[in-house]
Amino acid sequence: MKFDLKSLDLNNLDPKAPGTWPTPVMVLACLVVLILIPFLGYQFYLSDIRYSLETAKDEEPKLKTEFETKAAQSASLNAYKAQMIEIEETFSGLLKQLPADTEVPGLIEDMTKAGLTSGLEFSEIKLLPEVNQPFYVELPVQISVTGNYHSFANFATKVSALSRIVTLNDFSIKPVVVGDSSNLVITVQAKTYRYRGEGK
Repeated sequence: MKFDLKSLDLNNLDPKAPGTWPTPVMVLACLVVLILIPFLGYQFYLSDIRYSLETAKDEEPKLKTEFETKAAQSASLNAYKAQMIEIEETFSGLLKQLPADTEVPGLIEDMTKAGLTSGLEFSEIKLLPEVNQPFYVELPVQISVTGNYHSFANFATKVSALSRIVTLNDFSIKPVVVGDSSNLVITVQAKTYRYRGEGK
């Protein structure tokens, strides 16, 4: 039995009763539905999944790099902790070398002793105003002595060997008598330090 498309009148097809449609029309309608369902499923469901998958693939190299960076950081974490402990111990040792205010007279006494035993004569030892820094306080002391180069070098060596941190800055060296370098007036600013959280 042949079906003639020309004899088909679409107005006679009842959409509420598809079972009454001619067999070729029913087969064609089923084929259209079978093709339309996967197409619409892909358009509305699978295309979103595919887009998410492509986005994830694009992010994969970036995430891999981040993972490798974090893995390297975590691998060196123990070394970092050990280094931090060492730094804290060094910092603590340096803080112990910084005198409290009550130790400044002892420090001046130690510097005076170092100068006298080196052959220097003191003409001035003057405490200058403290200078506040972010983590410490500078305690400058203006010192003026008379002696020769060798005596002053010996004094500087003894000051550097003190148990506290002392720096010698702003040197001024002039002969007592012009043209005679055997006897000099040496002015220097010695600075010691204390931790801001310590001492009153």
